[in-house]
Amino acid sequence: MRVQLKDGVWLLGDRIGDGGYGRVLEARGDAGQAAVAKLVPKEPGAERELLFANLDDVRNVVPIIDSGETDSDWVLIMPRADRSLREHLDGAGGCLDPASTVTILQDIVTALVDLDGRVAHRDVKPENVLLLDGHWCLADFGISRYAEAATSADTRKGALSPFYAAPERWRNERATAATDVYSLGVIAYELLAGSRPFIGLDMHDLRDAHLGASPPSLASTPAALAALVEECLYKAPQARPSAANLVKRLERVAELASSPGLAALQEANRAHATQRAESARAASVAESEQKRRAGLFEAATTSFSKIAEAFKDALLSSASAAVAQSLRGGGWELRLGPAALTLTGPVRTAESVWGSWDKPAFDVVAHSSINLRIPQDRYGYAGREHSLWFCDAAPDGAGNYQWFETAFMVSPLVPKRALQDPFGLDPSEEAAKAIGRGITEWQLAWPFTPLTVGDLEEFISRWAREFAAASVGRLSHPSTMPECRPDGSFRRI
Repeated sequence: MRVQLKDGVWLLGDRIGDGGYGRVLEARGDAGQAAVAKLVPKEPGAERELLFANLDDVRNVVPIIDSGETDSDWVLIMPRADRSLREHLDGAGGCLDPASTVTILQDIVTALVDLDGRVAHRDVKPENVLLLDGHWCLADFGISRYAEAATSADTRKGALSPFYAAPERWRNERATAATDVYSLGVIAYELLAGSRPFIGLDMHDLRDAHLGASPPSLASTPAALAALVEECLYKAPQARPSAANLVKRLERVAELASSPGLAALQEANRAHATQRAESARAASVAESEQKRRAGLFEAATTSFSKIAEAFKDALLSSASAAVAQSLRGGGWELRLGPAALTLTGPVRTAESVWGSWDKPAFDVVAHSSINLRIPQDRYGYAGREHSLWFCDAAPDGAGNYQWFETAFMVSPLVPKRALQDPFGLDPSEEAAKAIGRGITEWQLAWPFTPLTVGDLEEFISRWAREFAAASVGRLSHPSTMPECRPDGSFRRI
């Protein structure tokens, strides 16, 4: 296929492979010069300008010598490299000696220094490092930006290389120069160890490893070089060394190794770097957990609003005389005669609410309650209350989060009676005692029952019946407690 580009006509030949994002073909110009053509699809959301950045003054970057387009693709012409770093590494048996590794890293870092503050590559990996004119050069700058834009409406997983992606990339945060330094650290580790620092069976495992795991120690690597690699792999972007700092440190690696005194200092520095890396790892785990729970709480409030609306609309459709009042946080209250039915809005559940008692075998993200109150009868009974917890309490242990209904009671062995029976409890040490093993003052009075949006008929009908009885003075203490035995409905221990 012949294509007319900006600076000439090129004959595109056999396909060489898939390069990052698009197809790579052999190319030959009018004057017979050999090159490669990269054809990048015109994906929705990705504009031509994303592919191009003015990098004429950047060292160790594979240049674009011509460009243009066809009906379906953008076309980039680049000089043909001798081989990729991946091919070089495979040919060397999977790993390199420290001296060879330093030489390669110096070439890559030279490019990163010139790019710092201008362009973040976003996809530094051995496949995108090419040997050209005796130097290891970075390729595919615009491709990584283009790929991210083309997949931004999706999960963005297609816009990152999972083995080399920095923690902030997994969190869909903005890529910076520090992002490329992290990827360089992965490459350096792989060159020295013959394996990547983080592995996993699937994307979920890799994400967890990059966000929270510490890489195995580079025990046989000179201390100064090992410390440099470990610092590149810090979880916090701001803690990683800059490209300019890496240039100086790489230059000093060989010199430091020849001095016994400096070698001792290297070991001391490495110990401190390891400690700092562990602190950064713990901080990354905490940040990731906070963001996970924030996302789950958002899901909890969304599903709660649907449940609350369906619940209220169904009750008001049959009790038009009821007085409705909206409450803060998405809750509401209905009054009919002497009865008041209240649904409180969802509240975020802290992880530390369980006190000194054993934490339940499931995770609670948010909680709410349903409270049906009546004036105390002659026996001191004042209604019933149930708890709503957004958690992963399904007995099959599938780990899916949704709203569950439950309730609590005082143990029959305790000479004490509550005004409301059953009653609700927020996630707390008292609730943990009721859920856990053994006999305590509190017990479960209702099984953990999932509330599914679109399938609330039993839930609404049951509370409508109780509300009706309460409104005409006929709500009484349950004849048996617990009303529904909770055996095996919630424990996964």
